[in-house]
Amino acid sequence: MKKIIMANWKMRLSYAESLSLAKKLVKDYQVTKHQVIVCPDYLALPAVAQILKGAKLYLGAQDSAPVEIGAYTGEVSPRSLKSFGVRYVILGHSERREHFHENSAIINNKIKAALKNKLRPVLCIGEKLAEKKAGRAKEVLVDELRRALKGVKIRAATDLVIAYEPVWAIGNGQAIAPQEAAGIQAFISQQAAKMLKKKVAVLYGGSVNSQNAPDFLGQPAIAGLLVGTASWQASEFQKIINS
Repeated sequence: MKKIIMANWKMRLSYAESLSLAKKLVKDYQVTKHQVIVCPDYLALPAVAQILKGAKLYLGAQDSAPVEIGAYTGEVSPRSLKSFGVRYVILGHSERREHFHENSAIINNKIKAALKNKLRPVLCIGEKLAEKKAGRAKEVLVDELRRALKGVKIRAATDLVIAYEPVWAIGNGQAIAPQEAAGIQAFISQQAAKMLKKKVAVLYGGSVNSQNAPDFLGQPAIAGLLVGTASWQASEFQKIINS
């Protein structure tokens, strides 16, 4: 089964840098055994969509609105994203939860709106360091799953993806041990299957780089990677997708 490698460019690149990186990826890209998804920021998304055409690289978005259309200043409709060729959308990322105070009810509505518009949500969940130290990691993960997936129904296992991103490991170079991540992700997969009646893919994210990517991808329970910092340099990301 193909594994998913998703690049989250966050708000790190200028418009020109985003286009330059996309062009480098397309130029150097060789079809691999993985499914590769690129998630630029909203401003660069339409231009990146044009660059990726015919390159067998999929387009993703970093977020979408909890409704399809309406008077929601500053939001971007999942319907509009779909029209640009977006296939995947990251939802519930810890940075959205922390900096923009997104709660599970909002994330739940975003998932439903995305599914309605035939986008594949990538639901991010993860425990904080204090929760991990207190031995509450699994409890937190189940609660986040239960709240975010309330009333969510999917037709096929490929309709939705989950990304396990321990908050304490994001962007600090301290990735969780691959074997430990695999154990947690097997647990997440079991819990999600009970809620969705389907076994969906579970990705790992958090300080992924070209050195540790092969170890993560070598774990059967890990269906792929959500890559942040290491996706902002074409050469580094190429090493990851060739792992």
